[in-house]
Amino acid sequence: MAESSRGRTLVRAFVAFALVAAPVVAAVPAVAAEAAPLPSGGVISFGCATSGKMPGKMHCLGKAIRSPKGAGPLLTSTPVGYGPAEIQAAYNLGGLHANGRTVAIVDAMDAPTAEADLAKFRAARGLSPCTSANGCFKKVNQNGAASPLPAGDYGWAEEISLDLDAVSATCPDCHILLVEASSADTDPLMTAVDTAAATPGVVAISNSYGGTEDSTILAADAHLNHPGIAVTASSGDSGYGVSWPASSPYVTAVGGTTLKKAAGTTRGWSETTWSGSGSGCSALEAKPSWQHDTGCAKRTVADVSAVADPATGLGVYDTYNSCGSSSFCDLLLALGLAQGADGWVQVGGTSLSSPVIASVYALAGTAVTSGSYPYAHAGSLNDVTSGSNGSCGGTYLCTAGTGYDGPTGLGTPNGTGGF
Repeated sequence: MAESSRGRTLVRAFVAFALVAAPVVAAVPAVAAEAAPLPSGGVISFGCATSGKMPGKMHCLGKAIRSPKGAGPLLTSTPVGYGPAEIQAAYNLGGLHANGRTVAIVDAMDAPTAEADLAKFRAARGLSPCTSANGCFKKVNQNGAASPLPAGDYGWAEEISLDLDAVSATCPDCHILLVEASSADTDPLMTAVDTAAATPGVVAISNSYGGTEDSTILAADAHLNHPGIAVTASSGDSGYGVSWPASSPYVTAVGGTTLKKAAGTTRGWSETTWSGSGSGCSALEAKPSWQHDTGCAKRTVADVSAVADPATGLGVYDTYNSCGSSSFCDLLLALGLAQGADGWVQVGGTSLSSPVIASVYALAGTAVTSGSYPYAHAGSLNDVTSGSNGSCGGTYLCTAGTGYDGPTGLGTPNGTGGF
């Protein structure tokens, strides 16, 4: 038998065994009451192409519910997790409008199915179309041109689906600009941020990626300094520890929470620290004048927070993958033998909380500078007072408590008064 034929036979045999041995996953309801955890083997990272541990390299900060069948995502044919109704109810955003203001999403690489997948998400969630034809959606490269676009990447495409769907869920009438950097390196991403900031109508820019602090970040900070435009950045998805650009003094660093329904309470929801939320003291960035906590001599992360726990996460729609569209492809994806997604995936990470907060800024419509505004309006936020993201001697830097703390900052949105 030829080597290639033998390989195909082994794969078929393995898949056949997996079909028999894998547990059957029940259909997931469109709205997850109480956001009960889905049956899974935990969570998985999106697998974005570049390691954020290398100097000048960024990785996206999204995570998905893992399939119990293997190393891939848990895929369903119907919406999962929270949707627009839950996000808007939890953060007191119902009935608010952006009046045509634009949220820019900066990511690396291309998601070829981005607009089609966004259309599917919005239709399934009862939202009006947001397309390039009606002027609501636009996708450009890092220089602002419609072409050439970067090469596609399955992990970054899943991140892009998360970002677009998070904006739609939080602010259904926001316009969306997707700016795709040519790689996950600092320079192309910062060029993309500058392009977003120079685009008329953009009031907020979300950055759902991070990397290590190194000697290059202080110079790169200039690209995040856009007075009058809210720039948000995910604080991290690996627990206690700091990443950049969240540590930049020119951004609103966004931490993460676990968001659950809480019947019988005035708010109707409860939030605790998500264990993956990044926080701590910057080693390089100077402390902004508007931060007054005493545990960090330099910049403290985070400033505010929103839902990020994949177990209470957003259901997003993504079909960019390496195997096509079939039940066999879905099995390969679930087993981790193919890359990408093919349907609905429940996701989280501070990759979710960053575009949520950027969208709240857009709803507020306030011309802000850096992350200072919430500090002067902390009374308009939901204070998150419990939970931890790691070990820091039991201090506020990794343990939530009354008032400011590292993992959840000043708290989560309660309407737009804090933004």
